[in-house]
Amino acid sequence: MNTTLVRPPNRIIAGVCSGLAARFGMKPGMVRLLFVLSCLLPGPQFIAYIVLWVVMPDGRRTTY
Repeated sequence: MNTTLVRPPNRIIAGVCSGLAARFGMKPGMVRLLFVLSCLLPGPQFIAYIVLWVVMPDGRRTTY
């Protein structure tokens, strides 16, 4: 399990699901499927996705 929460370079839309999958040791496809299935339930899933998109650091950018 990875200890950092970043959006990796191998992303589909924003990399949020890939970053969460890497953090918790899951496959990205499984996290994406769980997100899509959770959208069938009432709640702020899209708002949480957008917040994570803004808050999670980009793994493609390197700081020197």
